[in-house]
Amino acid sequence: MKKFSAGVVVGFLMSWAVAFASPGISHNGSFWNKLSKAAKDGYVNGYADAMRVSVAKLDTLTVAGDLFHWKGSRKIIRQLSNELSMSALTSQQAVQRLNALYANQKYSELDVGSALQLLALRARDNPFPAKSQHRK
Repeated sequence: MKKFSAGVVVGFLMSWAVAFASPGISHNGSFWNKLSKAAKDGYVNGYADAMRVSVAKLDTLTVAGDLFHWKGSRKIIRQLSNELSMSALTSQQAVQRLNALYANQKYSELDVGSALQLLALRARDNPFPAKSQHRK
């Protein structure tokens, strides 16, 4: 178990070092607003594909958790799988909601990936948005 934990920590540190050394492009609201419609669609579709691949890779962790008798691994991995899933939003809905979110200058510094995860969680919690009612 100690070797497994050490491997996880070393892997995390190595991935952090690579991410820190890579050139930083801020994928925030300013970046999003500069994209064309086709680029926005491509970004969201690519992000959703990456999340599907990530969820598929979690099966490996399930096997490792079973092999090393990690208590609670299935519950944690299932929760992580649900949080990574973009199935609650179509790509068109995601683009529309990101456009609406980044139209407000207050959210311009929010990372696009974080915004997509937030929107997906909201869509999963509230699948049918409430219709606004106009008072006269």
